[in-house]
Amino acid sequence: MAKILVVDDDATNLRLALTVLEQAGHEVLSADGGAEGVAAALAHAPDLVFMDIQMPGMDGIAALKCLRADPRTAALKVAALTALTMKGDRERLLAEGFDGYLEKPIRYKEFLASVAALLAGKNP
Repeated sequence: MAKILVVDDDATNLRLALTVLEQAGHEVLSADGGAEGVAAALAHAPDLVFMDIQMPGMDGIAALKCLRADPRTAALKVAALTALTMKGDRERLLAEGFDGYLEKPIRYKEFLASVAALLAGKNP
């Protein structure tokens, strides 16, 4: 299975995502902020990252820009996992360079389908 990093400052959302991924057999890593997420991605070379957008300090968009700017993580699959669900949010985040967009709260089957799609190189 895949090594997946989840970056989220909300402990409840983070725990839920990690539990779903662990139950599906994935190796999971976590970070509770953008800067910590960038450091974890560089240190552990995950196959996929789920990134919250609204976080204190370094937000998810700034973290994505750091990952894209570093040759070691430039091609890393990074999906937005966010509560931003207004019209245009999905398109805006994909235009920022995210490989996928998932709304919170996590829906079990949809979340796992998105994991499979992203790992297969598709945009959910």
